[in-house]
Amino acid sequence: MAEDGSYEDRLVDEQRLRAYLASKLGESKTYAIEWHQEGHSNETLFVTWNDRELVLRRPPPGETADTAHDVGREFRVMAALQGTAVPVPPTVLYCEDESIIGGEFYLMERVDGEVVRLVEPDRFATPERRAEVGQTLVDSLAAIHDLDYESVGLSDFGRPEGYLRRQVDRWGKQLEWATGRTNRPEGLPGREEVETWLDDACPEPAEQTLVHGDYKLDNVILAPGTPPRVNAVVDWELCTLGAPLSDLGWMLLFWHDDPDAEPLIPELMPAFTARDGYLSRRDLIERYEEQMGFTFEHPTFYQVLATYKLAGVCEMFYARYLAGDSDDPLYAAMDEGTPTLLAYARDAIRGSRAW
Repeated sequence: MAEDGSYEDRLVDEQRLRAYLASKLGESKTYAIEWHQEGHSNETLFVTWNDRELVLRRPPPGETADTAHDVGREFRVMAALQGTAVPVPPTVLYCEDESIIGGEFYLMERVDGEVVRLVEPDRFATPERRAEVGQTLVDSLAAIHDLDYESVGLSDFGRPEGYLRRQVDRWGKQLEWATGRTNRPEGLPGREEVETWLDDACPEPAEQTLVHGDYKLDNVILAPGTPPRVNAVVDWELCTLGAPLSDLGWMLLFWHDDPDAEPLIPELMPAFTARDGYLSRRDLIERYEEQMGFTFEHPTFYQVLATYKLAGVCEMFYARYLAGDSDDPLYAAMDEGTPTLLAYARDAIRGSRAW
């Protein structure tokens, strides 16, 4: 595939993919590919193969930060979770041969349902259903954290000890990678203060579980109809073994509950969860504590860590936009998004943004 082609052309070589799938799945009279453009990290394509509806996941083309976009890791954990209490799509195959489509990729079955992003589905627009959306979101997170990961072959999937300190270090490196490419003349105000505070405040929690790494409302597929029910949890590329409260903090960052203000990043965070009937962040925390049997200790640390992590993600988005490696309009908006997040993290440290 030519590097000077359109971004969509760089995602997949349709003929080479067809030949590969025929060798693995058998010949098909029906073959179609559709690029799904609503995600913001790994690329997602819908593949029709005979009567099967499949989903292909691959890293974005172009330069990426080390350890980002690990679709092999995503495939392994979903394959391990088949048949457990954690709902995931059925996995099909993983291909590490980058010569097929220009990057490694995997296939899974397409799951029926809806990914809810910025618009509230009409079927949930009552106080009762709104409350149930938050409840089912928390319950699925608790199912991940309650899983016996050793029993499904994931005992070597990470190093739980020291996880939070490695997270601080990792996202510092990701942010450094990105800022080396965005070259902001004014730098990123507040970054040094946030990094110093995180390093000093980092706890060593007793709880060690499987962690998703990117758990939030738009990374679950909600089943059709009512009441709301999670059909599948997706986007596992950051999954590892570590501190479960980091997942809770990340989910809460994306759960807006202030009706008098707009979300930090309106392009990423739904505003509708502040409407009457939706659970507050405090409600979500209490339900999680009831499910798991331990308390949400060090909430400010997890709030700041989640915000810092998102700042790193957003600056990587902006770097990819400046390099011409994405057509996503969100990426251009991160010119303002990253500084907004670092200012929020600094306010949380100073006590004016507590959850």
